[in-house]
Amino acid sequence: MSKPFLKWAGSKYKLARFIETHLPSRTRKRLIEPFAGSAAVSLVLEFDAYLLNDTNADLIGLFQTLKEQKQEFIGYARSFFTTENNESSRYYQLREQFNQSRDRTERAALFVYLNRHAFNGLCRYNSKGGFNVPFGKYKAPYFPEAEMQGFLQKADRIELVCGDFQTALASAGSDDLIYCDPPYVPLSETASFTAYVQNGFNADDQRRLATAAERAAKQSQGVLISNHDTPFTRELYRNARLETIEVQRNIAAKGSSRQKVGEILAVYE
Repeated sequence: MSKPFLKWAGSKYKLARFIETHLPSRTRKRLIEPFAGSAAVSLVLEFDAYLLNDTNADLIGLFQTLKEQKQEFIGYARSFFTTENNESSRYYQLREQFNQSRDRTERAALFVYLNRHAFNGLCRYNSKGGFNVPFGKYKAPYFPEAEMQGFLQKADRIELVCGDFQTALASAGSDDLIYCDPPYVPLSETASFTAYVQNGFNADDQRRLATAAERAAKQSQGVLISNHDTPFTRELYRNARLETIEVQRNIAAKGSSRQKVGEILAVYE
């Protein structure tokens, strides 16, 4: 069992075993994650093969680079984790270097650096596609070498795709299980969808996902979707079997404002 090497908003690392108990089948041939994020569920659960898809090209590019270059890339990524690089002006220089870079290996290494040095480990882009999370002011950012090596232990079984979730869902076959962890529906009208990628993820995308999941369940071993428990999601997943759970939220800026919120698991069998 490996921990993800990236900090990620809404990471399912601590929930992976709970999620496993609600998967619609015991088949362990291939797990498809159309919203890979930090790949926490795939890294914890044991399957013969994995398909990780995400619209974030930097994320998939990082996974691909690590998979291809292995320890050499780990050494290169580590070179950015220095005392000199852990201060504000240098952080903004390296953030700009990342935004200007067209070299996949350099972008991948800087993505690891930004992930560990940016505020709260957030991944956010502006309207022009530039990474814009401010400096996190951490005393000694952790370099996740052991976790990156854990990813490499499974890398030969992992297929990587960068694209829309619908393509990943449509590729599912009779041996596949699907776990969807989309950007969550806002808990309130004022809360906004987190912009993990430039174009965001809106209510129409949520509806499109529910429709595609219902369709994919018929040609696969089934689909499980996580989301906030709201009237909107209950209506959205009305054709699925619903399970609920209370989850501690860890992404709030102030520790005192982190609280338990209701989540829903929609199972399409």
